Amino acid sequence: MLHTYKIVLSYDGTNYHGWQKQPQKKTVQGVLEDVLFRFQSQRIPVMGAGRTDAGVHALGQAAHFRARLNLDDADLLRALNGQLPQDIRVTSLTRTDKSFHALRSAQSKIYQYRICNQASVSPFVVRYVLHWPLPLDLKNMQEAASLFVREADFSTFSSNRLLHPVRRVFRSEIKKHKGEIIYTVEATGFLKYMVRTMVGTLLEVGKGRLEPQEIEALFKQNKRSLSTPTAPAKGLCLLQVNY
Repeated sequence: MLHTYKIVLSYDGTNYHGWQKQPQKKTVQGVLEDVLFRFQSQRIPVMGAGRTDAGVHALGQAAHFRARLNLDDADLLRALNGQLPQDIRVTSLTRTDKSFHALRSAQSKIYQYRICNQASVSPFVVRYVLHWPLPLDLKNMQEAASLFVREADFSTFSSNRLLHPVRRVFRSEIKKHKGEIIYTVEATGFLKYMVRTMVGTLLEVGKGRLEPQEIEALFKQNKRSLSTPTAPAKGLCLLQVNY
């Protein structure tokens, strides 16, 4: 019988060219499909909930695939993790209704961006944070972050050229924990580089190069500018996909 499997994955994106399979490049989707091929001797397409960029990490990426496999769910989970590289882990695997689609069924996605705002960064977290040792105006960054909560055209904060650019952001907040400034954003979906560009804009606010109230003017431009740079990928992590 053909079953639909929903999986949740965690991965360190440092050594990958993002989620989506690409010719001659190492990607998370590509590695996962290569492993599944060993179980059935044919290609099993895997659909992810989102296409994380090269170098972006995931704590809770969701995906689905359909296959005829003789293993029960617990054994399949162990078998997958036994074959996958150590920087990719399947944290859960369940059979689900055939109508489930990892991308189309998703209600929202939550991303987090971490900024190490102190003199030095620990070697144990350096792969997962942006190190910015200079002062940042946290209060202004928090005010600016709140202005992203809306349903609007986010073209100013994306490299999107093809997709419908309207997105609904439910949550956009910044908190400081010890030496880290942590940005959390939840939306129905995200355009290409959207979160990283929002973070880059918030950093401009933190550096004093942009005032929080200028966010409104940026939305009206509907195009990228020097005020909306893209933050490095390594500080970004897909935390969770909600269904």
